[in-house]
Amino acid sequence: MSSVQYYRPTKIKINLKAIQQNIRNLQQHLTANVEIIAVVKANAYGHGDIEIAKVALQEGATALAVATLEEALHMREVFKDVPIIVLGIVLPNFVNEAISKEITLTTPSLHWLEQALHYKREGALKVHIKIDSGMGRIGIKSSEEMKQIASFQAHPEVDIDGAFTHFATADEADETYFLQQVQRFEQLIAYLRQKPRQIHVANTATALIKSSKYQFDAVRYGIAMYGLAASSYVAKHMPFALHPALSLTTMLTHVKQVQQGESIGYGASYCAPKTMYIGTLPIGYADGLLRNLSGQDVLINGKRMPIIGRICMDQCMVALDSAYEVGEQVTLLGTQQNNTIHIEEWAERLNTINYEIPCILTSRVPRIHEK
Repeated sequence: MSSVQYYRPTKIKINLKAIQQNIRNLQQHLTANVEIIAVVKANAYGHGDIEIAKVALQEGATALAVATLEEALHMREVFKDVPIIVLGIVLPNFVNEAISKEITLTTPSLHWLEQALHYKREGALKVHIKIDSGMGRIGIKSSEEMKQIASFQAHPEVDIDGAFTHFATADEADETYFLQQVQRFEQLIAYLRQKPRQIHVANTATALIKSSKYQFDAVRYGIAMYGLAASSYVAKHMPFALHPALSLTTMLTHVKQVQQGESIGYGASYCAPKTMYIGTLPIGYADGLLRNLSGQDVLINGKRMPIIGRICMDQCMVALDSAYEVGEQVTLLGTQQNNTIHIEEWAERLNTINYEIPCILTSRVPRIHEK
């Protein structure tokens, strides 16, 4: 529990026991000797990268995956000897920073590798080859390019430590495109003269609902580590229950009675239909409570009450069912008494996916990690 003094009651609480249980459940689902790469990019999907990484490593994860070199260097400050891989593209002129900190980079093309070696000064460049098997994002697509990449396995200044791909439709029922990607990956990986130390193709959905043969040497554990399903289809076919780790809470900072016909908020967009009580919450779109969440329920005294009017930068208003005291606890995400507001509820209202919700909760809201 953090001993830092927080002056505003708006907080994100992260249940580390939930993270722990989600990892333990995955381990029971993996075949022997398959490693876990804990994906902690984007501040661990908004959950707090350092604390999540600590738990993941304690529970047996053998490596950390991030998206940028900045994230990797940040993690290296704390985790001195843990393998860290950057899944995104690092500009070739920055490879020496990665080499000096023993950070593994992704090579998305022959051109990138040649440029990286041009800039490289000392030490071996450790890379994982990214194969574009059908995601269309980054990676090697052609047989000819793969053959040329394979020749670098004999290069004294390059350590081709791994190879991977990313599936576009692993979280869907129709496996047609997924299997096409598997076939393409296997075709291209066959051009390597010797198998790299670590082949990893399984993202969260692949690891949980597809055949164990796709686990290869390691799986990349992302969204489900945080207790969230990759899609509604995955949620229905999960081999174990997920434990959401994140909750978002605040409290009433102002309560007032308004008369029928009085307006609330910017644009006078809400007009009181009757004499009623209105509560003000110290959270707004600068915290990640986006304006389109107007109308979304919060929990007060275990009951659902709606956000009304336009959400402000720092505050919003809710319609109360009675006169509550200032200081009454409010849950925006999570469970209060016997009622729960799930992240998926916000995602549906915002017409997005659950991944996006914890990521849009800004750094102004402190993350409090509870063991």
